[in-house]
Amino acid sequence: MTADPHVCSRRAFFAGLLKTCALAGVTVGGGLYFSRRPGAGRRRNGFRVPSFVVPGTEDAFAVARGSRAGAVTRAAVAAAGGIQRFVRPGDKVLIKVNAAFARPPWMGATTSPEVCAEVVRLCLAAGADVRVTDNPISDTERCFELSGIREAVTRAGGEVFLPRPEDFARLRVNDGVIGTWSVFFAPLQWCTRLIGIPAVKTHNLSGATLAMKNWYGFMGGSRSRFHQDIHTVIAELGAFLRPSLVVLDGTRLLIDNGPTGGSVSDVAPGNTVAVSTDQVAIDALGADLLGIRPEDVGFIRLAEARGLGSADYRSFSAYREVSL
Repeated sequence: MTADPHVCSRRAFFAGLLKTCALAGVTVGGGLYFSRRPGAGRRRNGFRVPSFVVPGTEDAFAVARGSRAGAVTRAAVAAAGGIQRFVRPGDKVLIKVNAAFARPPWMGATTSPEVCAEVVRLCLAAGADVRVTDNPISDTERCFELSGIREAVTRAGGEVFLPRPEDFARLRVNDGVIGTWSVFFAPLQWCTRLIGIPAVKTHNLSGATLAMKNWYGFMGGSRSRFHQDIHTVIAELGAFLRPSLVVLDGTRLLIDNGPTGGSVSDVAPGNTVAVSTDQVAIDALGADLLGIRPEDVGFIRLAEARGLGSADYRSFSAYREVSL
């Protein structure tokens, strides 16, 4: 596997950070520029992040239930037609997990290491290059370590793509609330396939945080200002990033005090993994798992109204459900 400067060990991460602070005015081809202003990021005018949806997979929807996270993940992907339906030999697969908080797995605030590792293994078996990423709101190293995701990814044979200041670009996301914003651009530029693995959690502002909310991790800057119109922003993120697959991690559910949690009583067993390319449908299922009516979740209603998918996931002709 070819080495890539963005795929960082602990030492490389801090070395890169120090190097970035020492550099100014570096040009990286294609109109990308590092800025002298801290946190300003690069600007790439006219670039649009492509849709990563694989043609012919739009109807995929499968749910697997059972207590063994790895086996349930394999079963869900198999019921949707197998990983080869979404990932081909030579693909560069970027897996976006939820590693936003420095929490151990049992707290339910981050993606299950077991589910993540199984998706990594499946993609590697399909002949892809696989990297796992997130842009946590707190210390990146600690989030990936304490969540167990770094170790799980490494053991499975994948790599972790840690964010560095120069990995962000100011992109024109849309003409809506987000507008032009600092985006964690480098991994999106690298990949040919995008897979989201969101955890299933309640959220004190949006009601729930699921597949579309998971893309918050690609936003840089002071993204907390998005909270003023959070449902609209989540729907806009669902339009901005169209994944090759979403693997919904419902193995454990953060039913109270989301999105961070903090106690055993906040978490309930979910024993569910679902896969789909329809983010509205997958978020509707996630809401059901949390005991929330999908129609009561603002961003699900908005995304469906904008034609991003259907909340009526049980009506999908390809709907499959298996139990282990």
